[in-house]
Amino acid sequence: MLCFLSITLVEKIPDELLSYENLTKVDFRENLLSGSIPSNIGKLSNLESLVLSSTNLTGEIPASLLNLTKLSRFAANQNNFIGLVPPGITNHLTSLDVSINKLSGPIPEDLLSPSQLQVVDLSNNMFNGSVPTNFSPKLFRLRFRSNHLSGNIPSGSFAAIPNLKYLELDNNDLTRLIPVELESCRKMTMLNLAQNHLTGVLPPLLGNITNLQVLRLQMNKLNGAIPIEIGQLHKLSILNLSWNSLGGSIPFEITKLSNITFLNLQTNNLSGSIPTSIDNLKFLFELQLRENKLSGVIPSMPGSLQVSLNLSSNHFSGNTPNNFGNLDSLQVLDLSNNKFPGPIPNQLTGMSALT
Repeated sequence: MLCFLSITLVEKIPDELLSYENLTKVDFRENLLSGSIPSNIGKLSNLESLVLSSTNLTGEIPASLLNLTKLSRFAANQNNFIGLVPPGITNHLTSLDVSINKLSGPIPEDLLSPSQLQVVDLSNNMFNGSVPTNFSPKLFRLRFRSNHLSGNIPSGSFAAIPNLKYLELDNNDLTRLIPVELESCRKMTMLNLAQNHLTGVLPPLLGNITNLQVLRLQMNKLNGAIPIEIGQLHKLSILNLSWNSLGGSIPFEITKLSNITFLNLQTNNLSGSIPTSIDNLKFLFELQLRENKLSGVIPSMPGSLQVSLNLSSNHFSGNTPNNFGNLDSLQVLDLSNNKFPGPIPNQLTGMSALT
């Protein structure tokens, strides 16, 4: 009795496949298939997993998938599928991945609501309309990045999904405020809302999501000050707030992010000086502060900096730090468009890794 099929093909999905009604798993990933998913795929009534990733398939996703009541995983990412996602496709699924295709139209309102659903990835398609408002309580990964979604991020839904760990809505056309209800998702490790049209201030309650490791909010229209509560995110490795309209000073609390490796605050309206405790960030590889209104003397920088230190287009003055010569792993240093006096400091000759 054949229950699992995984083979290498350079052709269309064979019609003979549909005669094996006891199949529970079909895996054709990373083949050079042609054509589309057979419209009568629903005949495989025992199918539990269907993986068609990176197979060059085309056409629409057939509505007959709804007949597969035992199907829990459907992965058809990195293909050339077009058209709509059939309403009800997630009625029995725990995992849906149709990312990197050419799917379009609105996202079905019922897509995220089935109670058993855990993972949904619709990234890199051409979906439009709004984000559905009803979420499965078991949802832990939601990726809608790089589409044409508009409207606001549904606020009231996040309190119902406490297990959410990954939320990626970046590179869309979402507007209005960052919902404060996100702070209910205390297990979240990745929050990416970059490249939208979000407005308003950074909610201080985001500091309650203490498991966050990646926070990306760049290229929005956020204003106000960076809340001091950001210093509560002790597991944070990547913080990108660049290309907004944030003002005020860089809070001292940001130097409490002891695990930070990448910090990007460039192209805002930040003023004042860099906190002298910046040297406490012993794992910081890259620091981007260009195009702000920062001033004063540059403090000693972490010796861990390797990728880039960019302080250009600010109002810094005074001497460069004595420990610049200790940044012997730094590849890029940009101090242009400031107010530094005197000769080029000798310490720079010790920065042997500069490219």
